[in-house]
Amino acid sequence: MVSATVGRGAVLGAVALSLLAVPARATTTEPDARAAAVPRAALPAPDTAGLAAALRSAVDRGAPGALARIDDQGRTYEATWGVADLSTGRAISADDRFRVGSVTKTFSAVVLLQLADERRLALDAPVNRYLPKLLPDDRITVRQVLSHRSGLYDYTDDLFADSVSGFEAVRNKVFTYRQLVALSLKKPRTNEPGAAYSYSNTNFVVAGMLIEKLTGHSVRTEYEDRIFRPLQLRDTFYVHPETGIPGRYARGYLTPGKAGEPLVDATEQTVSWAQSAGAIISSARDLDTFYSALLGGKLLSSARLEEMERFTRVDTTTSYGLGLRRRDLSCGVSVYGHTGVVQGYSTYAFASKDGSRSLTAMADTSNDRKAADALSGALDAAFCGKAGKARRTAKG
Repeated sequence: MVSATVGRGAVLGAVALSLLAVPARATTTEPDARAAAVPRAALPAPDTAGLAAALRSAVDRGAPGALARIDDQGRTYEATWGVADLSTGRAISADDRFRVGSVTKTFSAVVLLQLADERRLALDAPVNRYLPKLLPDDRITVRQVLSHRSGLYDYTDDLFADSVSGFEAVRNKVFTYRQLVALSLKKPRTNEPGAAYSYSNTNFVVAGMLIEKLTGHSVRTEYEDRIFRPLQLRDTFYVHPETGIPGRYARGYLTPGKAGEPLVDATEQTVSWAQSAGAIISSARDLDTFYSALLGGKLLSSARLEEMERFTRVDTTTSYGLGLRRRDLSCGVSVYGHTGVVQGYSTYAFASKDGSRSLTAMADTSNDRKAADALSGALDAAFCGKAGKARRTAKG
């Protein structure tokens, strides 16, 4: 079901459907071309039917449920399909909380960039200046860590080579940051510092270590004091190493690697293997608020936001800045945010260039490429309107 409201009260309209419901590489960076961004007035109205269709497709392809929310200057569109809990059959709600996975990386990057604004951190300084002897190469800089250009091996490639057994081995385990970095350093680096983009969770484990060393506080305290409370994110938490999700939430289901095997309920876990790289819990409303505030210039100085938006091309449609993705949609609009995958959940959270329109979409499953690809259709529906319909139809 899809609904649209202004503020918190008046219903503008509703659409009900009859059916129920290898790391990329690049070697150059580019400043984001603000002049080329589509002006706010040029954004078409969201395609609410297309939004619902994207969620339905994710469910048809294996997700138990999916949800989405668009915030557009006081107007809100919400869509849901399927269930939040397979055992009870409870329908998923757009208000449900969930694990956001690597969307956490943007939160971590914001904290470090705020510290740069406070002159407590230099982005082009070696990580080892702040964390002596942590890394084997003094050339690896903070900027390279935040842009996945450090060359540090992603230890999660080994942890989850077998998705289910790998997950069960770490579900209740608590790691230290240094243990996770040590797992990475057992393997050769993927490239020389700064030479290429290579996505690695290790980078944002290092980011968490930097936050704690520079502030003398836990990442949880810094997230809360710098982002959660100022933006009044009532559904957003960092509970590591606790295993539960506070309040009302969608359960998350891990798709086994072998066809025909049942989904694994992965809801309760420490997410200690990720921490500052992927352990935040949130909701669609809160993620929309976060990215709107970030892109709207409410969390960083204009200089730091420009640094965040110096992008490395990853593939034909995506680029990576400092803890921030840019995605170029089928209609020519570029959106900014992050994707997130953690056992049981797949998330897309993006906003327009000026933050005036934001979308969060989530499917309560992971390790299911078909469902995640279907969910990406919510981006076109949210920012391209009906102009994105041809692409979504072509992708099935």
